Amino acid sequence: MNVAEKPVIAPESLIGQRIQKKDAPEKAAGKTRYIQDMVVPGMLHAKILRSSRVHARIKSIDTSAAKALPGVHVVLTAADVPDQQPIGVARDHLPLKGERVRSQRDEIAAVAADSEEIAEAALRLIRVEYEDLPVVATPEEAIKPGAPLIHPAPLGADGRPQALPPKTPIAFAGKADNVAMRFDYTHGDIAQAEAESDVVVEDTFQLHYVTHCCMGVSGVIAEFDASGNLLMYSNTQVPFLHKREFAEYLNIDPSRVRIIQPPIGGGFGSKLDIYPFEVICIFLARAAKRPVKMVFTREEEFLASPTRQPVLLTLRSGCKKDGSLTFRQVHTLHDNGAYTSWGATTPFVMMQTFSSLYRVPACDYHTTVVYTNNPYAGSFRGYGNLQATFAIEQHMDMLAEKIGMDPLDFRMKNAQNAGEVTGQGMTFKSCGFKECLTTAAERSGYQKKHADNLANRDAPGPVKRGIGIASMLHVGGGAKIYPSDGCGTILKLDDFANVTLITGASEIGQGSETVLSQLVCEELGLPISAVTVVNNDTAITPWDVGVHASRTTFIAGNSAIGAARKAKAKILAAAAKKHGCDESELDLRGGFVIKADSGEPLVELARLMRNLHFSDKAELVMTTFYYEPPSVHQDKAFKGDVSAAYAWAAQVVEVEVDTDTGIVKMTKVTGTHDVGRVLNRLGLEGQIEGGVVMGQGYALTENLIVENGVTRNPNFRDYKLVTAPEIPEMDITFVESMDGEGPQGAKGVGEAPAICIAAAAANAIYNATGVRIFALPFTPEAVYRALRGAAPKPHWQAWKPE
Repeated sequence: MNVAEKPVIAPESLIGQRIQKKDAPEKAAGKTRYIQDMVVPGMLHAKILRSSRVHARIKSIDTSAAKALPGVHVVLTAADVPDQQPIGVARDHLPLKGERVRSQRDEIAAVAADSEEIAEAALRLIRVEYEDLPVVATPEEAIKPGAPLIHPAPLGADGRPQALPPKTPIAFAGKADNVAMRFDYTHGDIAQAEAESDVVVEDTFQLHYVTHCCMGVSGVIAEFDASGNLLMYSNTQVPFLHKREFAEYLNIDPSRVRIIQPPIGGGFGSKLDIYPFEVICIFLARAAKRPVKMVFTREEEFLASPTRQPVLLTLRSGCKKDGSLTFRQVHTLHDNGAYTSWGATTPFVMMQTFSSLYRVPACDYHTTVVYTNNPYAGSFRGYGNLQATFAIEQHMDMLAEKIGMDPLDFRMKNAQNAGEVTGQGMTFKSCGFKECLTTAAERSGYQKKHADNLANRDAPGPVKRGIGIASMLHVGGGAKIYPSDGCGTILKLDDFANVTLITGASEIGQGSETVLSQLVCEELGLPISAVTVVNNDTAITPWDVGVHASRTTFIAGNSAIGAARKAKAKILAAAAKKHGCDESELDLRGGFVIKADSGEPLVELARLMRNLHFSDKAELVMTTFYYEPPSVHQDKAFKGDVSAAYAWAAQVVEVEVDTDTGIVKMTKVTGTHDVGRVLNRLGLEGQIEGGVVMGQGYALTENLIVENGVTRNPNFRDYKLVTAPEIPEMDITFVESMDGEGPQGAKGVGEAPAICIAAAAANAIYNATGVRIFALPFTPEAVYRALRGAAPKPHWQAWKPE
């Protein structure tokens, strides 16, 4: 475009617009190549033989027939990999099991063959002889004195447990009990706070197994080159952490490990840890000296991928007659399963919710995480917060009812404002909590409907209507868990003013490529089509800690803005020199360098870029930036400002309960989220809607049934996901609190929408029926029994905290 053709360029902003995801056309056209679609020359296909027992000693494994099958290249057992080391958060998990199996998903042997069919046939030829051991099916059983040990210490020649060095991993040293982890947190004087309380309530809540149900199942391709360098095509959410951990595992320099991420068909936290199938695939590739591909079947995805962790949770809460909260005391018992993955550390987030969702003068929190023979849990969207919020928000309604106060007014009385610091040290620099509450309540007509439903409980007819409100607090700017929570960016402009944005932040379907492009274009005055994002190869991209903790928009966004501003400064300095003016007089807009005060275009940016590149003293516009958030590591008492920002939301759920059948229909969800600032309205709406449906499934339908360590419903036929006809009407609004540290004022929101749906649904069912249900999910059978007083209330049974 000639400058003369456009004398003035009006300001236009991409911020707050509804912008289509950059990867949408390829996905909609079916052209996206996931790991299932990938073929590497010379590639073999791998399968894993899993245990047919829940808890047993392995007496023998015979692989001779499998090795003799034509088309089979490698068959491995633990005996074939003497150098394997334990993996997982607690280093308690050997990839291939040689002496004992502890869960249904345990890996006994692995095969690499010319095809999946041959590999599966080879698995059927492997013979394993077991000696069954007692099954520990519940955490209550696991904690009892004398319970069978899941990880017993190895016995010496004298028949006694061997004495091993203190830092020996659990997988080798064993344990004297079934306790995997403990968490203890306190602030304030609990005894005094309870003494000052006019009302105290105590209940125990039962939270269940659910699984991620990513449309893209787990998969990996491993390949060694002639120099022994490892290339992995992996669906991981944490490629740089994986790079380091696999290098440590193989005892090679991290520079010799390269991870490429194909497009990922969903993560939700399921791909944060190192899992046995990845390590086993590396073993097979090393032994075969050929690339090896391993992709789960859908049944395997149900059986072997991580779950949301089951929790038995007792909450004791108090308040004064004026509605002021006084204390919360919490004891939780977590089912760790047979091994320790990230699910065991969810108390890290749960305690933040108990200590800091509303103004809580005193909080006492204790968690015991215990081994069982059940599936192990991993990270899952909300990371323990769904479980904690389910209990807290029911107690908020119950306390309000006991003192005769409206549930909304009770929440407003205790909701925090910007600038407050919680007992745990979380600093709310921006806080739209109260506005979320009032907006969601007003838009839904919460208070009137709540009163009307109470009045109509005894009206004729089986269908009762209910409405419930719940709120949530979550990190909105990452969480300082690792030494760094930062992200790096490399930005390059070519001769035609097209931008290549090389970021450490991974795209797992959440729309990060689009938001990062928006932020860069906002700085450089370019259309979003001008940006190409490179984010999938550790050999090219700068470091990032990975996709978790609602951090990508906040942290990668700030990093991208930093690189774009450095590029802008370089461009404006060159333009100022060329036009004989000061840099402050210039700006970038519409693909031009313009006069900032008038909008008059001076030179097309593409032309300026070519002038820079092809001048006598050529220059490239290529910048780097690394953003580290101002969050801090919590101390040994779990206190500290762990996130750079905090996100809030209030959601109102409306239900219809058929008291004849127990069927609960979710009819409408009204949600208001403090997002700091809306960047991509379309993307935000998609995140909220998807999170609401995930929360709906957690509340009403989803239940991974595990009986005596065996998963009974490993398929979509029997595991009930919410489908399109069941999705409620949604009214979604946003509060813009303009977080000062956030990119353009934004906060992270990826996990938030799923967190308080179940809690609001519980309050809605009570509003409709007068019956409180303390266990999830609210299936027709569970609700029917509860309405008739036949559902057992969760309780601690024989377990009591010390």
